[in-house]
Amino acid sequence: MTTSLAMINLDGPDPRAQAAFYGALLGWQTVHAEDEYAMIAGEGAPIGFGRVPGWSAPPWPDPEGTKRYHLDLAVDDLDAAIARARELGATLPEHQPGETWRVLIDPVGHPFCLCPR
Repeated sequence: MTTSLAMINLDGPDPRAQAAFYGALLGWQTVHAEDEYAMIAGEGAPIGFGRVPGWSAPPWPDPEGTKRYHLDLAVDDLDAAIARARELGATLPEHQPGETWRVLIDPVGHPFCLCPR
């Protein structure tokens, strides 16, 4: 039996906005967009975004030490990728747990990592 990753889904308050942010960051196309759900597709597994009423962003850093899923995105130029992500609405928090990659926070509060390829 073979198992493969079919898709990644992220919860949040605004699927269209999340799809627009990650689509622009990754250079992917929005293939579905409505108020409750949106999806982008490109190289690899597509990413879906589902609306969750009352959703709240995870804390960063999380003082409880709980871990949620997050995306690690490989980039050729870390500084350029950080600048692009910030132009699109991401923030660069002060707390950075590593030296070779950077944690950013997307516009709805999800942490994600930019990692040199």
